[in-house]
Amino acid sequence: MANGNDADRAQGDLGVKTHRMLSGSCLQKVTFALCLLTYALGAGAQAYPVRPVRVVIPYAPGGSSDTTARVLGEKLRELLGQQFVIDNRPGASGSIGRDLVAKATPDGYTLLVGDSPHTINVHVLKHVPYDPIRDFTPITLLATAPQVLIVNPAFSAKTAKEFVALARAQPGKLNYGSGGSGSVTHMTGELFKLAAGVNIVHVPYKSIALANADVIAGQIQAAFPTAPGIVGHVRAGRLRALAVSTLKRARAFPDVPTFEESGVPGMTVSNWFGVFAPAGLPKPILAKLHKTIMDAMQAPDVRARFSKLSLDISTTTPEQFGAHLRSELARWGKVVKAAGIRAE
Repeated sequence: MANGNDADRAQGDLGVKTHRMLSGSCLQKVTFALCLLTYALGAGAQAYPVRPVRVVIPYAPGGSSDTTARVLGEKLRELLGQQFVIDNRPGASGSIGRDLVAKATPDGYTLLVGDSPHTINVHVLKHVPYDPIRDFTPITLLATAPQVLIVNPAFSAKTAKEFVALARAQPGKLNYGSGGSGSVTHMTGELFKLAAGVNIVHVPYKSIALANADVIAGQIQAAFPTAPGIVGHVRAGRLRALAVSTLKRARAFPDVPTFEESGVPGMTVSNWFGVFAPAGLPKPILAKLHKTIMDAMQAPDVRARFSKLSLDISTTTPEQFGAHLRSELARWGKVVKAAGIRAE
């Protein structure tokens, strides 16, 4: 007959076996659940998108971000078989549209096509209701494009040198329109004031397209839009381009000198365009979106349209785009400080 110690040992062995069995069972259940979740996410990514995708543009129609998004959206519709619906949400220098995306469900059905002000606004606006890095999933950089100094064709200055001379002769009399405080069109104007040593007055609009329209109408003297938004107007003779912000002349404006050629150094500025989703986008959907956008940007018709718009295609991995955003955030912070721009 077993003594008490033997019984205790037997009971202990049974407890260990039971614990192991239960632990193994729990582990199997957890593993199975994780497998199901992984499968569901993978299956969801394969099916994605099953309904229209909203693409938020934080500006009014007609600007460069809007133009870029519409070209991309058309190709994504062809590749994925769903509508990519452009949703223009202007206001607060683009912060309204960006905040909408930052607070959206991260399921791939709300995207943002943003530009340089994504990393500028936090430096020039007193209240920005989102973090430009933490609250978004960077998908890819799409393209870059130069800024252009434009005037009405009837304006007395026919070259950038003449514009600078006129501005120096009449300090505070000339003005320039922008897409709002913190926009790249605003920052380009402020850099121009520093580089050329002139005093021209900033007039913020809800979008650069509205500012361009007032230059065409002769209501303001100048603006510094990104090339895609004004290529058609310049070619049609509704606007005159005086200088571009590239190191070499832009393909869309081969007869327009650079700022460097025009005697205004330090004016190498480019606007960039990229695609974002809300933070927390599932990796399988991120991977599918990234691959499809890469395919879209390599399509000959898309490349041809971007080239005509003076957009230089410059795609990246999500990680590279994230690094670019952090670099731009630091760069524009230094520019804002040097220009003495106060938060509004």
